[in-house]
Amino acid sequence: MTDGTKNEATTQDTAQNKPKLRKLPIWARIVGFFVLLLLTAIIGAMIGYSVFGEGKAFDVFKPEVWQHIFDIKNGSVNK
Repeated sequence: MTDGTKNEATTQDTAQNKPKLRKLPIWARIVGFFVLLLLTAIIGAMIGYSVFGEGKAFDVFKPEVWQHIFDIKNGSVNK
């Protein structure tokens, strides 16, 4: 009986001292998060501009569209 408890105790000790091995490193999780954040922002802008703004979805990538949006926001141009 003492041998069984001794093996359990040594197994727990080695499990506590062993560092966890992650399947995906933390830097990859951070990069993946920002890539997904950027992707959802782009898709959201495309949907918002095409559905609510009644424009073409790919027009969101044109600089003159963004300039017009910022002009409206800043009060330079009336809608």
